[in-house]
Order: sequence, then structure tokens, then C-alpha cells
Amino acid sequence: MIELGVKQTLCIDHTTSFGVYLCEEKNLGKKKEDCVLLPAKQVPEGRQKGDSVEVFVYKDSQDRPIATTQMPKVTLGELAELEVADVTRIGAFLDWGLEKDLLLPFSEQTVKVKTGERYLVGLYIDKSDRLCATMKVYDFLRTDSPYKEGDTVEGIVFGKNPEYGVFVAVDDKYNAMIPKNEVVKKLEIGEKVRGRVIGLREDGKLNLSTREKSYIQMDIDSAKIMDKLTKNQGFLPYHDKSAPEDIRREFGMSKNEFKRAIGRLYKGHRIEITDKGIKSV
Repeated sequence: MIELGVKQTLCIDHTTSFGVYLCEEKNLGKKKEDCVLLPAKQVPEGRQKGDSVEVFVYKDSQDRPIATTQMPKVTLGELAELEVADVTRIGAFLDWGLEKDLLLPFSEQTVKVKTGERYLVGLYIDKSDRLCATMKVYDFLRTDSPYKEGDTVEGIVFGKNPEYGVFVAVDDKYNAMIPKNEVVKKLEIGEKVRGRVIGLREDGKLNLSTREKSYIQMDIDSAKIMDKLTKNQGFLPYHDKSAPEDIRREFGMSKNEFKRAIGRLYKGHRIEITDKGIKSV
């Protein structure tokens, strides 16, 4: 059976003035309705009846199955980061490497997408038997990653939940999460992140942190605080009694991390801590 949305090898059954019709080898010379058109401009030079051709099958603007020797950036059941070519009243259209752009329906968007921006999407067949994109990629992700605790990974944010944290597709294929207690700055869907594996769950999903190991992170946090002090004439109205949300908003770190950093700076005689804030020495 000729499959929609996947790469496959088919054979030339017969030729017309506008291209060749392809079918499975076992169906050569049988039912014409089991064939799909490969337009003339796509036919590899020198190919004749019975020869095989590797193609991708999708649907044209008139909703008819059609073959192409061009290979798209994503195939059925896979994920890829695609750029938005246009946004219309029926949804967004993505550049996936073929002449006809790929529809991303509004119902499959998890955020409002913008022309020129790139988003992680999966390819699926909708109820009308058409290939479409979706940003609801959770079920596309795998849980058999090769990573272990301590490894550094890269991924893209595909979802957020204030009760749990930020969901990340590592390498565009593995399911991971930054737990809410590890989220130290606002992350947007579609944003690329670099993190450290801090745990491997029983179901194979990864837990990540975007922060370094504590002894390294303390140096980074201390340097960030000193930089902010320099830019603010040596004073900042924050101390160990400041609200956690204020610390997170201003410094991008948890209150405990902030307290550890200013404690190190205080012991190093680089700052003073007062009831109004901290100041450079």
C-alpha cells in the first residue's frame, strides 16, 4: 500500500505527458487507481517503466495524493523545528521543504505563532486524511535517551505547567522536564535551552536543571550580583529577608541560591549586608 507521509520506494508503472505513475512493485501493470503521480519535473533522468524511485507522498492543493523526489524536513510520526511561512485565517503554514507548505491548524497550536519564527512540531494525518503539523508533541517524544545524571543536553521548550515545571524536547526527540523548583527564569515555548540532567525517572523521562552544580553556580551567582552592584552605584535593595519572587525576578536565581552567593561575598569582605539591602565594600 502506498503510504501518505513517509519515504518509500515505488516503481514506474506507466508514463504520461505530465509525468509518470508509480506503484508498488507487486502491483505493476494492475489497477491504475493503486498508482500515484510523480510530476515530469520530478522524474529522475533516464528512469523507465519498471524502474524504482524513492519518493515522499503527500497531497497537492486539490487534495490529491502526489509523489515527490524532494524529501521534507519531517515525516509521519517524527518531530522537527520548522519556520512559519505565513499565518492565515485557517491556521499557520510551515516551510517543510516541499512546494506546498504544511498546515499547522489553530487547534494544534499551543501558543500563537509568528511568521519567521521556528517551532517544534510533529507530523500527523488528520480526520480528513491530510498531513498536518501539531505543536502538541508530547506523544511523539521518546523515553529511551542515552543520557545519564550529570550529562549536559540541549533541547527546546514545548510546554509549561505552573504546578510541575517546563517541558523540554531534548535533541528534538526525548521527553524531559525542568521541575518548577529548578525554573529560575521565564522560558517561552519554542525557546532553546541548555541544561544538566539531574535525574532519570522510572518511566525514562529526564529531569533537567538549567543551573550548574552548586559549587560552580555559586561563583556564577556571586559574579552576577557583583556586576549588578557595579551597575547600580554599589547598592541593591535586596537582602536575605527579601521575597523569593523578587529575588527570582531580579537575579534569575532562587532565594537559597541568592543567600549562598551573598554569604560568600560577605565572608570574602566584598559586600556589606544591611537592613535596606547589600552594598559593595
